[in-house]
Amino acid sequence: MNTHETVGPSPLPLCVDLDGTLIRSDMLHEGLCALATSPGILSAVAALRHGRAAFKAEVAARAPVDPEYLPYNEALLTWLRAQKSAGRRLVLATAADRAVAVAIAEHLGLFDEVIASDGVRNLKGPAKAAALVERFGAKGFCYAGNASSDLPIWREAATAVVVNAPAGVLAQVTRAMPIELTIMDQPALATEMVRAMRPHQWVKNILVFVPILTAHALTQAGAWIGGLIMFAAFCCTASGIYLINDLVDISVDRAHPKKRLRPFARGAIALPIGAMAAVVMVAAGLGLAMFGHVTLIILAYAAMSIGYSFFLKQLPLVDVFILAGLYTIRLFGGGEATGHHLSHWLLGFSIFLFLSLALLKRVEEMMSMRASGRTQSGRRGYGPADTPILQTFGVAAAFASSIVLALFVQNEATAQRYASPNILGLIVPLILFWLCRMWLAGARGYMHHDPIVYAVKDRISWAIGAAVVVVVIVAQSFTMSLG
Repeated sequence: MNTHETVGPSPLPLCVDLDGTLIRSDMLHEGLCALATSPGILSAVAALRHGRAAFKAEVAARAPVDPEYLPYNEALLTWLRAQKSAGRRLVLATAADRAVAVAIAEHLGLFDEVIASDGVRNLKGPAKAAALVERFGAKGFCYAGNASSDLPIWREAATAVVVNAPAGVLAQVTRAMPIELTIMDQPALATEMVRAMRPHQWVKNILVFVPILTAHALTQAGAWIGGLIMFAAFCCTASGIYLINDLVDISVDRAHPKKRLRPFARGAIALPIGAMAAVVMVAAGLGLAMFGHVTLIILAYAAMSIGYSFFLKQLPLVDVFILAGLYTIRLFGGGEATGHHLSHWLLGFSIFLFLSLALLKRVEEMMSMRASGRTQSGRRGYGPADTPILQTFGVAAAFASSIVLALFVQNEATAQRYASPNILGLIVPLILFWLCRMWLAGARGYMHHDPIVYAVKDRISWAIGAAVVVVVIVAQSFTMSLG
Protein backbone atom coordinates (compact mmCIF):
# COMPACT_ATOMS: atom_id res chain seq x y z
CA MET A 1 0.00 0.00 0.00
CA ASN A 2 1.25 3.50 -0.87
CA THR A 3 -0.13 6.27 1.38
CA HIS A 4 1.59 9.64 1.38
CA GLU A 5 0.74 12.93 3.09
CA THR A 6 2.22 15.86 1.15
CA VAL A 7 0.97 18.99 2.93
CA GLY A 8 -0.71 19.51 6.27
CA PRO A 9 -4.49 19.23 6.47
CA SER A 10 -6.50 22.30 5.54
CA PRO A 11 -9.08 23.85 7.89
CA LEU A 12 -11.50 24.04 4.98
CA PRO A 13 -14.38 21.54 4.63
CA LEU A 14 -13.33 18.28 2.98
CA CYS A 15 -15.74 17.03 0.30
CA VAL A 16 -15.31 13.30 -0.27
CA ASP A 17 -16.33 11.44 -3.40
CA LEU A 18 -18.04 8.07 -2.93
CA ASP A 19 -17.56 5.83 -5.99
CA GLY A 20 -13.97 4.67 -6.34
CA THR A 21 -12.83 6.90 -3.47
CA LEU A 22 -14.62 6.19 -0.20
CA ILE A 23 -15.62 2.76 -1.51
CA ARG A 24 -13.76 0.54 -3.95
CA SER A 25 -16.74 0.20 -6.23
CA ASP A 26 -19.48 2.16 -7.99
CA MET A 27 -22.94 2.22 -6.43
CA LEU A 28 -24.74 2.41 -9.78
CA HIS A 29 -22.91 -0.68 -11.00
CA GLU A 30 -23.64 -2.38 -7.67
CA GLY A 31 -27.34 -1.68 -8.08
CA LEU A 32 -27.40 -2.96 -11.65
CA CYS A 33 -25.73 -6.21 -10.56
CA ALA A 34 -28.31 -6.59 -7.79
CA LEU A 35 -31.12 -6.08 -10.31
CA ALA A 36 -29.65 -8.37 -12.97
CA THR A 37 -31.83 -11.28 -11.85
CA SER A 38 -34.91 -9.15 -11.09
CA PRO A 39 -37.73 -7.85 -13.33
CA GLY A 40 -36.95 -4.47 -11.77
CA ILE A 41 -34.08 -4.09 -14.21
CA LEU A 42 -36.62 -3.28 -16.95
CA SER A 43 -38.14 -0.40 -14.98
CA ALA A 44 -34.67 0.91 -14.21
CA VAL A 45 -33.67 0.89 -17.88
CA ALA A 46 -36.96 2.57 -18.81
CA ALA A 47 -36.10 5.43 -16.41
CA LEU A 48 -33.15 6.33 -18.65
CA ARG A 49 -35.51 8.25 -20.91
CA HIS A 50 -35.78 10.83 -18.09
CA GLY A 51 -32.02 11.21 -17.76
CA ARG A 52 -29.15 9.63 -15.88
CA ALA A 53 -30.16 11.10 -12.52
CA ALA A 54 -33.62 9.54 -12.79
CA PHE A 55 -32.01 6.28 -13.82
CA LYS A 56 -29.82 6.30 -10.68
CA ALA A 57 -32.83 7.10 -8.49
CA GLU A 58 -34.80 4.19 -9.95
CA VAL A 59 -31.90 1.76 -9.47
CA ALA A 60 -31.42 2.98 -5.88
CA ALA A 61 -35.12 2.54 -5.13
CA ARG A 62 -35.24 -0.99 -6.50
CA ALA A 63 -31.88 -2.15 -5.12
CA PRO A 64 -31.52 -0.63 -1.63
CA VAL A 65 -27.93 -0.55 -0.41
CA ASP A 66 -26.67 -2.37 2.70
CA PRO A 67 -23.86 -0.05 3.85
CA GLU A 68 -22.45 -2.53 6.36
CA TYR A 69 -20.79 -4.80 3.81
CA LEU A 70 -19.55 -2.32 1.20
CA PRO A 71 -15.83 -2.43 0.31
CA TYR A 72 -14.68 0.78 1.98
CA ASN A 73 -11.18 2.11 1.50
CA GLU A 74 -9.99 1.53 5.06
CA ALA A 75 -6.87 3.69 4.68
CA LEU A 76 -9.02 6.67 3.70
CA LEU A 77 -11.58 5.94 6.41
CA THR A 78 -8.88 5.92 9.08
CA TRP A 79 -7.58 9.28 7.88
CA LEU A 80 -11.10 10.74 7.70
CA ARG A 81 -11.81 9.67 11.27
CA ALA A 82 -8.67 11.47 12.38
CA GLN A 83 -9.78 14.58 10.49
CA LYS A 84 -13.21 14.37 12.09
CA SER A 85 -11.67 14.04 15.56
CA ALA A 86 -9.63 17.17 14.83
CA GLY A 87 -12.86 19.07 14.21
CA ARG A 88 -12.84 19.22 10.45
CA ARG A 89 -16.14 19.41 8.57
CA LEU A 90 -16.66 16.42 6.28
CA VAL A 91 -19.07 16.38 3.36
CA LEU A 92 -20.03 13.35 1.27
CA ALA A 93 -20.20 14.78 -2.26
CA THR A 94 -21.17 12.16 -4.81
CA ALA A 95 -22.82 11.58 -8.16
CA ALA A 96 -24.59 8.58 -6.62
CA ASP A 97 -28.27 8.94 -5.79
CA ARG A 98 -29.05 10.75 -2.56
CA ALA A 99 -30.82 7.75 -1.01
CA VAL A 100 -27.65 5.70 -1.40
CA ALA A 101 -25.39 8.48 -0.12
CA VAL A 102 -27.54 9.18 2.96
CA ALA A 103 -27.66 5.50 3.90
CA ILE A 104 -23.86 5.26 3.74
CA ALA A 105 -23.35 8.55 5.60
CA GLU A 106 -25.68 7.47 8.39
CA HIS A 107 -23.92 4.13 8.69
CA LEU A 108 -20.45 5.67 8.96
CA GLY A 109 -21.45 8.55 11.21
CA LEU A 110 -18.62 10.72 9.83
CA PHE A 111 -20.23 13.24 7.53
CA ASP A 112 -21.82 16.54 8.49
CA GLU A 113 -23.56 16.98 5.16
CA VAL A 114 -24.50 15.03 2.01
CA ILE A 115 -24.49 16.52 -1.48
CA ALA A 116 -25.67 14.02 -4.11
CA SER A 117 -27.70 13.42 -7.26
CA ASP A 118 -31.40 13.89 -6.59
CA GLY A 119 -33.22 12.24 -9.47
CA VAL A 120 -33.20 15.47 -11.50
CA ARG A 121 -29.60 16.71 -11.43
CA ASN A 122 -26.71 14.30 -11.93
CA LEU A 123 -23.82 15.65 -9.86
CA LYS A 124 -20.86 14.41 -11.82
CA GLY A 125 -17.86 16.35 -13.09
CA PRO A 126 -18.70 20.00 -13.88
CA ALA A 127 -22.16 19.69 -12.29
CA LYS A 128 -20.62 18.61 -8.99
CA ALA A 129 -18.01 21.34 -9.26
CA ALA A 130 -20.76 23.94 -9.72
CA ALA A 131 -22.72 22.60 -6.76
CA LEU A 132 -19.70 22.70 -4.46
CA VAL A 133 -18.71 26.22 -5.58
CA GLU A 134 -22.31 27.33 -4.97
CA ARG A 135 -22.20 25.82 -1.50
CA PHE A 136 -18.67 26.75 -0.36
CA GLY A 137 -17.32 29.22 -2.91
CA ALA A 138 -14.35 28.84 -5.26
CA LYS A 139 -11.31 27.54 -3.37
CA GLY A 140 -13.52 27.33 -0.31
CA PHE A 141 -13.34 23.55 0.02
CA CYS A 142 -10.98 20.58 -0.39
CA TYR A 143 -11.87 17.55 -2.46
CA ALA A 144 -11.10 13.84 -2.32
CA GLY A 145 -11.55 11.98 -5.60
CA ASN A 146 -10.11 9.33 -7.87
CA ALA A 147 -10.97 9.79 -11.56
CA SER A 148 -10.58 12.05 -14.56
CA SER A 149 -14.20 13.14 -14.08
CA ASP A 150 -13.05 14.74 -10.81
CA LEU A 151 -10.56 17.10 -12.52
CA PRO A 152 -13.13 19.95 -12.97
CA ILE A 153 -13.86 19.71 -9.22
CA TRP A 154 -10.21 19.76 -8.21
CA ARG A 155 -9.72 22.93 -10.29
CA GLU A 156 -12.20 24.69 -8.01
CA ALA A 157 -10.81 23.21 -4.78
CA ALA A 158 -8.10 24.56 -2.49
CA THR A 159 -6.35 21.23 -1.88
CA ALA A 160 -6.76 17.64 -3.04
CA VAL A 161 -6.89 14.13 -1.66
CA VAL A 162 -6.17 11.59 -4.41
CA VAL A 163 -7.25 7.97 -4.01
CA ASN A 164 -6.20 5.26 -6.50
CA ALA A 165 -6.24 7.63 -9.46
CA PRO A 166 -4.67 6.74 -12.81
CA ALA A 167 -1.10 7.99 -13.20
CA GLY A 168 -2.14 10.68 -15.70
CA VAL A 169 -4.82 12.06 -13.40
CA LEU A 170 -2.45 12.10 -10.43
CA ALA A 171 0.15 13.97 -12.48
CA GLN A 172 -2.37 16.66 -13.49
CA VAL A 173 -3.55 17.17 -9.92
CA THR A 174 0.03 17.28 -8.63
CA ARG A 175 0.90 20.09 -11.08
CA ALA A 176 -2.26 22.07 -10.34
CA MET A 177 -2.59 22.20 -6.54
CA PRO A 178 -1.35 21.10 -3.11
CA ILE A 179 -2.17 17.49 -2.23
CA GLU A 180 -3.01 16.66 1.37
CA LEU A 181 -2.99 12.90 0.96
CA THR A 182 -2.32 10.34 -1.75
CA ILE A 183 -3.54 6.76 -1.36
CA MET A 184 -2.54 4.20 -3.97
CA ASP A 185 -3.50 0.79 -2.61
CA GLN A 186 -5.52 -0.84 -5.37
CA PRO A 187 -4.26 -4.42 -5.98
CA ALA A 188 -2.87 -5.47 -9.35
CA LEU A 189 -5.73 -6.00 -11.81
CA ALA A 190 -4.15 -8.96 -13.63
CA THR A 191 -3.58 -10.90 -10.42
CA GLU A 192 -7.10 -10.27 -9.18
CA MET A 193 -8.65 -11.14 -12.54
CA VAL A 194 -6.88 -14.50 -12.61
CA ARG A 195 -8.13 -15.14 -9.08
CA ALA A 196 -11.69 -14.23 -10.07
CA MET A 197 -11.55 -16.69 -12.97
CA ARG A 198 -10.85 -19.49 -10.46
CA PRO A 199 -8.33 -21.53 -12.44
CA HIS A 200 -8.22 -24.03 -9.56
CA GLN A 201 -11.75 -25.04 -10.59
CA TRP A 202 -10.48 -26.14 -14.00
CA VAL A 203 -9.59 -29.46 -12.40
CA LYS A 204 -13.27 -30.40 -12.85
CA ASN A 205 -12.76 -30.28 -16.61
CA ILE A 206 -10.35 -33.21 -16.45
CA LEU A 207 -13.55 -35.24 -16.68
CA VAL A 208 -13.45 -34.74 -20.46
CA PHE A 209 -10.55 -37.24 -20.59
CA VAL A 210 -12.40 -40.02 -18.74
CA PRO A 211 -13.92 -41.47 -21.96
CA ILE A 212 -10.38 -41.99 -23.28
CA LEU A 213 -9.59 -44.15 -20.26
CA THR A 214 -12.81 -46.12 -20.30
CA ALA A 215 -12.54 -46.70 -24.07
CA HIS A 216 -8.97 -48.05 -23.72
CA ALA A 217 -7.79 -45.31 -26.09
CA LEU A 218 -4.79 -43.99 -24.17
CA THR A 219 -2.53 -44.25 -27.23
CA GLN A 220 -4.86 -42.46 -29.67
CA ALA A 221 -3.38 -39.02 -30.43
CA GLY A 222 -6.56 -37.82 -32.15
CA ALA A 223 -8.63 -38.55 -29.06
CA TRP A 224 -6.22 -36.57 -26.87
CA ILE A 225 -6.25 -33.59 -29.25
CA GLY A 226 -10.04 -33.53 -29.26
CA GLY A 227 -10.05 -33.85 -25.49
CA LEU A 228 -7.61 -30.97 -25.06
CA ILE A 229 -9.75 -28.67 -27.23
CA MET A 230 -12.82 -29.64 -25.23
CA PHE A 231 -10.90 -29.08 -21.98
CA ALA A 232 -9.82 -25.58 -23.06
CA ALA A 233 -13.35 -24.71 -24.21
CA PHE A 234 -14.83 -25.75 -20.85
CA CYS A 235 -12.11 -23.85 -18.95
CA CYS A 236 -12.72 -20.58 -20.81
CA THR A 237 -16.50 -20.87 -20.61
CA ALA A 238 -16.45 -21.87 -16.94
CA SER A 239 -14.23 -18.90 -16.02
CA GLY A 240 -16.59 -16.55 -17.83
CA ILE A 241 -19.55 -18.04 -15.96
CA TYR A 242 -17.71 -17.71 -12.62
CA LEU A 243 -17.26 -14.02 -13.33
CA ILE A 244 -20.97 -13.65 -14.11
CA ASN A 245 -21.88 -15.61 -10.99
CA ASP A 246 -19.72 -13.40 -8.76
CA LEU A 247 -21.16 -10.22 -10.29
CA VAL A 248 -24.72 -11.38 -9.67
CA ASP A 249 -23.96 -12.63 -6.15
CA ILE A 250 -21.76 -9.74 -5.06
CA SER A 251 -23.97 -8.55 -2.18
CA VAL A 252 -24.54 -12.12 -0.93
CA ASP A 253 -20.83 -12.92 -1.10
CA ARG A 254 -19.97 -9.92 1.07
CA ALA A 255 -22.06 -11.31 3.91
CA HIS A 256 -20.30 -14.70 3.67
CA PRO A 257 -17.28 -15.28 5.96
CA LYS A 258 -15.11 -16.66 3.11
CA LYS A 259 -16.68 -15.44 -0.13
CA ARG A 260 -16.34 -11.81 1.02
CA LEU A 261 -12.66 -12.13 0.08
CA ARG A 262 -13.45 -12.71 -3.59
CA PRO A 263 -12.12 -9.94 -5.90
CA PHE A 264 -15.48 -8.39 -6.81
CA ALA A 265 -16.82 -8.56 -3.28
CA ARG A 266 -13.87 -6.59 -1.87
CA GLY A 267 -13.74 -4.13 -4.75
CA ALA A 268 -10.47 -5.30 -6.25
CA ILE A 269 -11.91 -5.29 -9.80
CA ALA A 270 -14.24 -2.70 -11.30
CA LEU A 271 -17.57 -4.36 -12.09
CA PRO A 272 -17.71 -3.23 -15.77
CA ILE A 273 -14.24 -4.71 -16.32
CA GLY A 274 -15.47 -7.98 -14.83
CA ALA A 275 -18.52 -7.97 -17.12
CA MET A 276 -16.36 -7.38 -20.21
CA ALA A 277 -13.94 -10.13 -19.15
CA ALA A 278 -16.88 -12.52 -18.73
CA VAL A 279 -18.05 -11.85 -22.28
CA VAL A 280 -14.51 -12.36 -23.64
CA MET A 281 -14.03 -15.67 -21.81
CA VAL A 282 -17.40 -17.10 -22.86
CA ALA A 283 -16.75 -16.00 -26.45
CA ALA A 284 -13.33 -17.69 -26.34
CA GLY A 285 -14.94 -20.89 -25.08
CA LEU A 286 -17.49 -20.84 -27.89
CA GLY A 287 -14.74 -20.16 -30.43
CA LEU A 288 -12.78 -23.19 -29.26
CA ALA A 289 -15.96 -25.25 -29.31
CA MET A 290 -16.62 -24.28 -32.92
CA PHE A 291 -13.06 -25.26 -33.80
CA GLY A 292 -13.56 -28.63 -32.11
CA HIS A 293 -17.06 -29.14 -33.57
CA VAL A 294 -18.67 -29.31 -30.09
CA THR A 295 -20.50 -25.96 -30.15
CA LEU A 296 -23.87 -27.33 -29.01
CA ILE A 297 -22.30 -28.88 -25.92
CA ILE A 298 -20.65 -25.63 -24.83
CA LEU A 299 -23.86 -23.70 -25.59
CA ALA A 300 -25.83 -26.13 -23.43
CA TYR A 301 -23.23 -25.88 -20.66
CA ALA A 302 -23.28 -22.06 -20.82
CA ALA A 303 -27.09 -21.94 -20.80
CA MET A 304 -27.31 -24.27 -17.81
CA SER A 305 -24.59 -22.36 -15.95
CA ILE A 306 -26.08 -18.91 -16.58
CA GLY A 307 -29.55 -20.17 -15.69
CA TYR A 308 -28.08 -21.57 -12.49
CA SER A 309 -26.32 -18.29 -11.66
CA PHE A 310 -29.38 -16.14 -12.28
CA PHE A 311 -32.24 -18.08 -10.73
CA LEU A 312 -32.00 -21.90 -10.69
CA LYS A 313 -29.67 -21.89 -7.67
CA GLN A 314 -32.59 -20.52 -5.64
CA LEU A 315 -34.79 -23.57 -6.30
CA PRO A 316 -34.42 -26.43 -3.78
CA LEU A 317 -33.30 -29.73 -5.38
CA VAL A 318 -33.39 -28.19 -8.86
CA ASP A 319 -30.05 -26.56 -8.03
CA VAL A 320 -28.28 -29.81 -7.11
CA PHE A 321 -29.64 -31.63 -10.15
CA ILE A 322 -28.34 -28.80 -12.34
CA LEU A 323 -24.94 -29.03 -10.62
CA ALA A 324 -24.88 -32.77 -11.24
CA GLY A 325 -25.81 -32.10 -14.86
CA LEU A 326 -22.94 -29.62 -15.21
CA TYR A 327 -20.50 -32.31 -14.12
CA THR A 328 -22.08 -34.93 -16.35
CA ILE A 329 -22.07 -32.71 -19.43
CA ARG A 330 -18.29 -32.51 -19.10
CA LEU A 331 -18.13 -36.28 -19.43
CA PHE A 332 -20.56 -36.19 -22.33
CA GLY A 333 -18.54 -33.44 -24.02
CA GLY A 334 -15.37 -35.45 -23.58
CA GLY A 335 -17.03 -38.43 -25.25
CA GLU A 336 -18.14 -36.34 -28.22
CA ALA A 337 -14.79 -34.55 -28.60
CA THR A 338 -12.66 -37.69 -28.35
CA GLY A 339 -14.92 -39.86 -30.50
CA HIS A 340 -15.55 -42.31 -27.65
CA HIS A 341 -19.15 -41.79 -26.62
CA LEU A 342 -20.41 -42.53 -23.13
CA SER A 343 -21.91 -45.92 -22.39
CA HIS A 344 -25.21 -46.08 -20.50
CA TRP A 345 -23.32 -47.57 -17.57
CA LEU A 346 -20.89 -44.67 -17.29
CA LEU A 347 -23.70 -42.16 -17.73
CA GLY A 348 -25.81 -43.75 -14.97
CA PHE A 349 -22.86 -44.02 -12.61
CA SER A 350 -21.81 -40.40 -13.16
CA ILE A 351 -25.31 -38.98 -12.60
CA PHE A 352 -25.59 -40.58 -9.15
CA LEU A 353 -21.98 -39.78 -8.29
CA PHE A 354 -22.23 -36.09 -9.18
CA LEU A 355 -25.63 -35.73 -7.54
CA SER A 356 -24.04 -36.99 -4.34
CA LEU A 357 -21.18 -34.47 -4.63
CA ALA A 358 -23.59 -31.61 -5.40
CA LEU A 359 -25.61 -32.48 -2.29
CA LEU A 360 -22.39 -32.66 -0.27
CA LYS A 361 -21.55 -29.13 -1.40
CA ARG A 362 -24.93 -27.88 -0.16
CA VAL A 363 -24.58 -29.72 3.15
CA GLU A 364 -21.18 -28.09 3.68
CA GLU A 365 -22.76 -24.67 3.06
CA MET A 366 -25.57 -25.37 5.53
CA MET A 367 -23.10 -26.52 8.19
CA SER A 368 -21.07 -23.38 7.64
CA MET A 369 -24.24 -21.30 8.07
CA ARG A 370 -25.05 -23.06 11.32
CA ALA A 371 -21.51 -22.56 12.64
CA SER A 372 -21.64 -18.83 11.90
CA GLY A 373 -25.10 -18.42 13.42
CA ARG A 374 -26.79 -17.48 10.16
CA THR A 375 -30.31 -18.68 9.37
CA GLN A 376 -30.54 -17.53 5.75
CA SER A 377 -28.35 -18.60 2.87
CA GLY A 378 -28.64 -15.66 0.47
CA ARG A 379 -29.78 -16.86 -2.93
CA ARG A 380 -30.17 -20.48 -1.84
CA GLY A 381 -33.34 -22.49 -1.25
CA TYR A 382 -32.15 -24.17 1.95
CA GLY A 383 -31.54 -23.47 5.60
CA PRO A 384 -29.60 -25.29 8.34
CA ALA A 385 -32.72 -27.29 9.26
CA ASP A 386 -32.55 -29.00 5.85
CA THR A 387 -29.11 -30.49 6.54
CA PRO A 388 -30.27 -33.96 7.74
CA ILE A 389 -32.51 -34.64 4.73
CA LEU A 390 -29.85 -33.37 2.30
CA GLN A 391 -27.34 -35.71 3.94
CA THR A 392 -29.78 -38.59 3.49
CA PHE A 393 -30.27 -37.78 -0.18
CA GLY A 394 -26.53 -37.44 -0.75
CA VAL A 395 -25.45 -40.65 0.97
CA ALA A 396 -28.21 -42.57 -0.82
CA ALA A 397 -26.96 -41.21 -4.16
CA ALA A 398 -23.41 -42.24 -3.26
CA PHE A 399 -24.45 -45.85 -2.62
CA ALA A 400 -26.64 -45.85 -5.74
CA SER A 401 -23.61 -44.88 -7.84
CA SER A 402 -21.64 -47.76 -6.35
CA ILE A 403 -24.49 -50.17 -7.10
CA VAL A 404 -24.54 -49.07 -10.76
CA LEU A 405 -20.77 -49.52 -10.87
CA ALA A 406 -21.03 -53.00 -9.35
CA LEU A 407 -23.71 -54.00 -11.88
CA PHE A 408 -21.48 -52.76 -14.69
CA VAL A 409 -18.56 -54.82 -13.43
CA GLN A 410 -20.74 -57.95 -13.24
CA ASN A 411 -22.29 -57.33 -16.64
CA GLU A 412 -21.63 -60.08 -19.18
CA ALA A 413 -20.66 -57.59 -21.87
CA THR A 414 -18.08 -56.08 -19.54
CA ALA A 415 -16.50 -59.47 -18.94
CA GLN A 416 -15.97 -59.83 -22.68
CA ARG A 417 -14.19 -56.47 -22.95
CA TYR A 418 -11.74 -56.86 -20.10
CA ALA A 419 -8.97 -59.37 -19.88
CA SER A 420 -9.45 -59.63 -16.09
CA PRO A 421 -13.01 -58.55 -15.19
CA ASN A 422 -12.65 -59.91 -11.64
CA ILE A 423 -9.81 -57.48 -10.99
CA LEU A 424 -11.99 -54.65 -12.33
CA GLY A 425 -14.37 -55.32 -9.44
CA LEU A 426 -11.83 -53.76 -7.05
CA ILE A 427 -12.84 -50.29 -8.20
CA VAL A 428 -16.25 -50.69 -6.51
CA PRO A 429 -14.95 -50.72 -2.90
CA LEU A 430 -12.38 -48.05 -3.79
CA ILE A 431 -15.03 -45.63 -5.10
CA LEU A 432 -17.43 -46.44 -2.25
CA PHE A 433 -14.69 -45.92 0.33
CA TRP A 434 -13.82 -42.55 -1.23
CA LEU A 435 -17.45 -41.38 -1.22
CA CYS A 436 -17.98 -42.47 2.37
CA ARG A 437 -14.79 -40.70 3.37
CA MET A 438 -15.92 -37.51 1.61
CA TRP A 439 -19.24 -37.54 3.44
CA LEU A 440 -17.52 -38.22 6.75
CA ALA A 441 -15.15 -35.30 6.14
CA GLY A 442 -18.14 -33.09 5.40
CA ALA A 443 -20.00 -34.22 8.53
CA ARG A 444 -16.94 -33.45 10.67
CA GLY A 445 -16.59 -29.97 9.21
CA TYR A 446 -13.27 -30.62 7.48
CA MET A 447 -14.53 -29.65 4.03
CA HIS A 448 -14.37 -25.89 3.55
CA HIS A 449 -14.34 -26.02 -0.25
CA ASP A 450 -16.17 -27.43 -3.20
CA PRO A 451 -15.89 -31.26 -2.82
CA ILE A 452 -13.88 -31.58 -6.03
CA VAL A 453 -11.47 -28.87 -4.90
CA TYR A 454 -11.21 -30.56 -1.51
CA ALA A 455 -10.43 -33.89 -3.19
CA VAL A 456 -7.71 -32.32 -5.32
CA LYS A 457 -5.97 -31.12 -2.16
CA ASP A 458 -6.48 -34.43 -0.34
CA ARG A 459 -3.64 -36.97 -0.57
CA ILE A 460 -5.91 -39.92 0.23
CA SER A 461 -8.19 -38.96 -2.66
CA TRP A 462 -5.20 -38.87 -4.99
CA ALA A 463 -4.08 -42.29 -3.77
CA ILE A 464 -7.55 -43.75 -4.36
CA GLY A 465 -7.74 -42.17 -7.82
CA ALA A 466 -4.36 -43.61 -8.74
CA ALA A 467 -5.44 -47.02 -7.49
CA VAL A 468 -8.59 -46.90 -9.64
CA VAL A 469 -6.55 -46.04 -12.73
CA VAL A 470 -4.12 -48.89 -12.04
CA VAL A 471 -6.98 -51.36 -11.56
CA VAL A 472 -8.61 -50.31 -14.85
CA ILE A 473 -5.33 -50.54 -16.77
CA VAL A 474 -4.53 -53.97 -15.34
CA ALA A 475 -8.04 -55.30 -15.95
CA GLN A 476 -8.65 -53.88 -19.38
CA SER A 477 -8.11 -55.51 -22.75
CA PHE A 478 -6.00 -53.32 -24.99
CA THR A 479 -7.62 -54.70 -28.12
CA MET A 480 -11.27 -54.15 -27.20
CA SER A 481 -13.25 -51.02 -26.48
CA LEU A 482 -15.79 -50.24 -23.78
CA GLY A 483 -17.73 -48.24 -26.37
